[in-house]
Amino acid sequence: MFLYYVKLAWLSLRQSPVISALMVLAIAIGIGAAGTSLTVHHTMSHNPMAHKDDRLYAVQLKSHHDDHHSGTDDGLYYQITYQDAHNLSQQSGPVRQSPMIRTGFTVKPANPEVHPFIADGRAASRDFFAMFDAVFQHGAPWSEAQDQLAEPVTVISQSLNDKLFGGGNNVGKTIDANGQSYTVVGIIDDYKPQPLFYDVNNGAFHEHEEMFIPFSLLPVHEIEAWGNSNGWKQENINSYADRLNSEMYWVQYWVELTGPEQKAEYQQQLAAYIEQQQALGRFPSENPTSSLRTVSEWLDYNEVVSEDNRILLALSFLFLLVCLVNMVGLLLAKFLRRAAHAGIRRALGANRGQILAQHLVEVAIIGLFGGVLGSVLALVGLAGLRQLYPGYDQLARMDLTILATLIALSLVAALIAGLYPAWRIGRTNPATYLKSQ
Repeated sequence: MFLYYVKLAWLSLRQSPVISALMVLAIAIGIGAAGTSLTVHHTMSHNPMAHKDDRLYAVQLKSHHDDHHSGTDDGLYYQITYQDAHNLSQQSGPVRQSPMIRTGFTVKPANPEVHPFIADGRAASRDFFAMFDAVFQHGAPWSEAQDQLAEPVTVISQSLNDKLFGGGNNVGKTIDANGQSYTVVGIIDDYKPQPLFYDVNNGAFHEHEEMFIPFSLLPVHEIEAWGNSNGWKQENINSYADRLNSEMYWVQYWVELTGPEQKAEYQQQLAAYIEQQQALGRFPSENPTSSLRTVSEWLDYNEVVSEDNRILLALSFLFLLVCLVNMVGLLLAKFLRRAAHAGIRRALGANRGQILAQHLVEVAIIGLFGGVLGSVLALVGLAGLRQLYPGYDQLARMDLTILATLIALSLVAALIAGLYPAWRIGRTNPATYLKSQ
């Protein structure tokens, strides 16, 4: 019976191609607009470490005066000072921990035919890779000894490995970056978590990092931070050492804990650290506090999904609703023009449910075509966003989940829009059309 309904629906669509095309276009435009906004929202709100959401925590410390406003509701800055990051990294407790900053390097290839170029980088501890599930193709993170001794070693991405060496296992080779020689100890797959949850200071969506070095190299090579810095007191910073010893907030700090019990223990450890620093004359606040936030909490705290994005998503679905209302009118016009056919089928024995099912199958086919065309329009819209806004290069990309969602949404929306017209035609009185024949 279903195949029979499909055949009737296809014949009906072919008999009125203009109005059928208008309905497909109406729902496709609505799906295209909704799909573009939904893709951006989905990427923004995605938690790439959801499987570790109860284990990874961003650390915040309040080391400034109470009368200084940080710009956040709880009075905490998004980052911590270098001296706090250094001190905490020397303490045991977490399963893994990593201070880090975003940086960059001027890389000079050994091949004279390849011009020097800029590579995004990150200074972090060796725990960074295990904490955030980086996948190694060759080699491994630098050792604990290399971390402590601040040896000039590096882990590079696949793309940088291809650019410098043409791919393959190049562990042991050296890279000239910022005039320093770094030995490659590991090569990882291009690491592209979206959003870049562990450092959202300069936006949660930008190019992936290609070169990682030990955090302990900061004072040795005077590594510059490519991120925000926030100060709360007047300080004379005339050298890199002054910056390291200052009260400026410019370092991110993440820890991995086993669960709620260890989280409570680490919070006590942070409280003891604050008391220790107060005894040394730091943390002048009357209520110095710390905070541990999971990845999902951190994304919400940093408002990675802005209110404007949520409003745009709501408006796009309202536009889809307008398109569906127009589709209802077109379906009524189309179905009522064929009321005589429905009346004759009723007279030949078809019940109202069968008439309803026949027309809903036709509506579903329209919804399917509209979903496919709407997905294409959404892809065009996303390509336009990537051209207009360079920062949307990673953000405006549709995955298979969104594609399937759009087609399913189109089918469901079309069926909802077609319920009343199909019900209306299903109540056709066959006697009226038998008398007229």
